[in-house]
Amino acid sequence: MITSFIEVCRVFPVAVFCGCLLATTCGSFGVFVLMRRLGFISIALSECSACGIAAASLCGFSPLTGATTMTLLAVCALSTDWDKLRIPRDAILGAVFVFASALSVLLVSRSGMGLLEVKALLYGDLLLASAHDFMQIAMIHIPLLACLLLFLRSLLFTFMDNAGAKVAGIPVRVLELAFFVALGMLISSAAKMAGSLLVFCYLVVPPATGLLLSRRLWAVMLLTILCGVASTLIGLTASYHWDLAGNQCIIIAACALLVVLPCIKILVVRLLYQACKQFS
Repeated sequence: MITSFIEVCRVFPVAVFCGCLLATTCGSFGVFVLMRRLGFISIALSECSACGIAAASLCGFSPLTGATTMTLLAVCALSTDWDKLRIPRDAILGAVFVFASALSVLLVSRSGMGLLEVKALLYGDLLLASAHDFMQIAMIHIPLLACLLLFLRSLLFTFMDNAGAKVAGIPVRVLELAFFVALGMLISSAAKMAGSLLVFCYLVVPPATGLLLSRRLWAVMLLTILCGVASTLIGLTASYHWDLAGNQCIIIAACALLVVLPCIKILVVRLLYQACKQFS
């Protein structure tokens, strides 16, 4: 496996860099998505992005343009104040998800794509990432990550105590809208290269692992990034070693870390507790 890891880094360096960048940026945003208990919005926006790519392929536009336009339209539609709606927000997100999924299939069927193109649209393939893809997402993701870190405290206050943030004079609605617009841009720029399923995984699974391992924000974000990068490297190595689909191997690795690492934490805490009892 070590030889396979070295070979992956040598043969597919762009895929490794792209995966690590996506794990860092999507994972950082995903921490706040889970704090706001809006994990389902990630898959809804990912599906809207895939729908935009399908529409762009049918109309002859740039895939990034189609994905960004459709995702930002969905963000604007979902920016309604949840508290004033008579139905649960999950119902709205579910409706957006199934609508985008159905429309994607219809657009793909009209575009004349083959099976391989459809699979690439829905699931992507990180191993096929080019240097142009990396530069494109880097120009979008790195500034968005910098903005997230710049407004980290205000965003945390807003998501953890909405009423208190309003009293403190923080423009809550503006900040929340800006966050979800940035999230939409993040997803739409990554969807064509990584696929909606892997993007959703980066947004939810590593942040969930980080939140299970720690309660401090900086520790959670650091653990999230480390888990995302580790799952990327493990998944790409397993994909190369056993000739499997790269994105799906990364997802399996991330889910495995979600199960294994909290169990290790519980075991270590219990062992330390027993050791302290014996010495006291």
